Amino acid sequence: MKELKILAVVIFFTGIVYWGVEPYAHTQLHPHVAPADFGFEDLEKNTKQGDATRGAEVFMMAGCVGCHSVESQGMPAPMDDATASASFGVVPPDLSSAGYLYDSNYLAAVIKNPTVAMKVEHKFNDMKPHPMTSFYGLGGDIDQEIADMVAYLQSIAPKTMENKEVYVDACLRCHSMKYDGMIMPSDPDALTSYMATLPPDLSMMIRAKGEKYLTTFINNPQKQLEGTSMPRVGLKESTQKQVIEYMESVGDSKKDERERVGLYIIGFFIILSIFAYLWKKQVWREVK
Repeated sequence: MKELKILAVVIFFTGIVYWGVEPYAHTQLHPHVAPADFGFEDLEKNTKQGDATRGAEVFMMAGCVGCHSVESQGMPAPMDDATASASFGVVPPDLSSAGYLYDSNYLAAVIKNPTVAMKVEHKFNDMKPHPMTSFYGLGGDIDQEIADMVAYLQSIAPKTMENKEVYVDACLRCHSMKYDGMIMPSDPDALTSYMATLPPDLSMMIRAKGEKYLTTFINNPQKQLEGTSMPRVGLKESTQKQVIEYMESVGDSKKDERERVGLYIIGFFIILSIFAYLWKKQVWREVK
């Protein structure tokens, strides 16, 4: 009975620390951050109904292929990776999968004003313009033209993509994944100059930061790290989940096994404690 009382006291104070002290300490070390906004509510909504056929024409007339490749449509990159890095600081993305990866409202906003959509106003301004120029229209209704381009990008996008493919198209331009043998195509020196620091390799980032942090950070880096040069990526909730799942598969491939073994260990100690208690009672009964 004495041992049970001691155990009860230990459980009581452990509970106080776990449910009382630890949550408070967590709020001080990690202030509350608003949940990820996959509706991109802060952006101006484009309510126009887009037409993919017209969008293809606008896309070509706007000169998008001067910087971006669309490999799926037979439009290769206009320059090699080294030249693109030297020109823009980072290799511009191929847009074949943009309609699959990115939220349509974000796509419209980033075409119209990339600096605002990406939340990098603190980094780029009139004196230092963003490498991607804003779309000023072709003389018609600019919102309609943008809606048409978004419809075009969605029409050529693949229906499904593997997690690794999503990572490559959405993240690899800046972030290597060395544990999976993938190195960013952008020139490190040019990218460092563009971002003010070399973006980290993400092989172990899932273990360093965790899923909850990354979900908020990728959606809007400024929430977690105000002033960072990393732009808002604009991924849909589903495609951002694919990125994080891929990062887990590379940096935390033993997660399921580790959690399963943890349950086995807890079960073992519970059984061991029961046998130890019964053995103790048996020994002391003989002593008496």
